[in-house]
Amino acid sequence: MAYLLLIIEPRGQRDERPLEEAQRLYADMVRFGEGLKERGMLKAVESLQSDANGVRVSVRGGKRTLRDGPFTEAKEMVGGFFLIDCTSREEAVAIAAQCPAAAWATVEVREVGPCFSG
Repeated sequence: MAYLLLIIEPRGQRDERPLEEAQRLYADMVRFGEGLKERGMLKAVESLQSDANGVRVSVRGGKRTLRDGPFTEAKEMVGGFFLIDCTSREEAVAIAAQCPAAAWATVEVREVGPCFSG
């Protein structure tokens, strides 16, 4: 079963972190990903830039609307993700709890699947 571990971090937290600490935390996350890869569980992983450079796109009634970041109404942003393959939700939750980001952000566990029920 595939699960997405979303790293949900407080907006602005990256800007407040000293460079050495940011580099250490990033290295911890890379090691975590390498460990998942060695276990044959890692399907994909990416770190995301701040939402300051993001854009939200919507189309309503055929009209496209773009909204540039940062998205001030959001107190958090998605900082990255791990796409893993494991046997159960419980295993995915256990892996999320081992993720270094769980100490300074929230790791949201989502099962991959269709966006409809039935």
